[in-house]
Amino acid sequence: MAKNILILGGGTGGSIVANILARSLSPQEATITVITASPQHIYQPYQLYIPFGYQDPRKIARSERSLLHRRVALVVDPVEALDIKNQTVVCRSHKSYPYDYLVIATGSTVDEQQIPGFKEGADHFYTPEAAFVLYEKLQNFNGGTIVVGIGGLPYKCPVAPIEFTFMLEEFLTKKAIRQQSEIIYTFPLNDVFNIKTAADYIKADFDKRNIKTELFFNLSEIHPEKKIAESIEGTELSYDLLVMTPPHKGAPFLRGHEIADADGWVQTDRHSLKVAQLENVWSLGDTTNLPISKAGSTAHFQAPVIAKQICAAIRKETVDPEKVKYNGHVACFIESGYGKATMLDFDYEHPPQPPPPTEFIHFQKLALNKFYWYLIPKALI
Repeated sequence: MAKNILILGGGTGGSIVANILARSLSPQEATITVITASPQHIYQPYQLYIPFGYQDPRKIARSERSLLHRRVALVVDPVEALDIKNQTVVCRSHKSYPYDYLVIATGSTVDEQQIPGFKEGADHFYTPEAAFVLYEKLQNFNGGTIVVGIGGLPYKCPVAPIEFTFMLEEFLTKKAIRQQSEIIYTFPLNDVFNIKTAADYIKADFDKRNIKTELFFNLSEIHPEKKIAESIEGTELSYDLLVMTPPHKGAPFLRGHEIADADGWVQTDRHSLKVAQLENVWSLGDTTNLPISKAGSTAHFQAPVIAKQICAAIRKETVDPEKVKYNGHVACFIESGYGKATMLDFDYEHPPQPPPPTEFIHFQKLALNKFYWYLIPKALI
């Protein structure tokens, strides 16, 4: 009898797992269903380019159905509850879906309400709508202080605020208002990034471009009427434009669940990606509580590991945990502005050694953005 495989989430990770399984398993072995909250699949890296006018916000999404193998059933119905004991998922429509194997790929969401004054006083680019609002503000910006920083840990795509800052410096220079503008970058820890080798490169480039830093700045409140951002440590920063990464949380139905923490980050084994010691549940991408980047490339490298385990379980094959495991591999481009980029490529054992920014690496990132739809969610690379 065919097994029921449910995949919660239609982003990069969920799509890749579904497509690998659809090509690997016969209809007699399994039915594969993706349950997602939206019929649209958004390519989130494009949101970085919207504030600078480099990307049309109307062209960053495609139909999730068009990215899935014909054997994969698609259900557009937000998940409301997960019953681990009875192996059932309940959606907003009150429909219930049983599973034999479950993959949780529900990503992360922004929570602008978590910090007082954030929604009224800060801008960001973590949704298409917010990115377009920021575009309009940058177009009308004529000089002053721009504070860029992190509103809470963890957050999606850790290098994105760095990229934004580099691109912002270029934008102000080309607009001929750099001399009338001050850029301040804040970070909650004692360096500009949480990986030492990357932080050294970033800090050196900040210094060259006269980008100031404010470390140990854990945002606690924003005072929109005074245009002041305040930290837990008691630091106050005045701004003319505030661009802050909003706090992130897991999916609402996971917050406080027995397999997750209060913010919805799922207890996930760092190598097998199994959830809370359950033999038939896995998690990947932003959803996990793993101390690695919440990024599309993370899900990209994790997905085959999960698919292989599910195929083996259905076929009652033994999996060698040393051969089928996630090693922490993450690869992230960093836009440096002025037509150049560098890259962070690392895993659990090897920290990144970012090369000097080049036009070729920038071209590689642009190529990935163009070919994403045809290759990555379809699991062709």
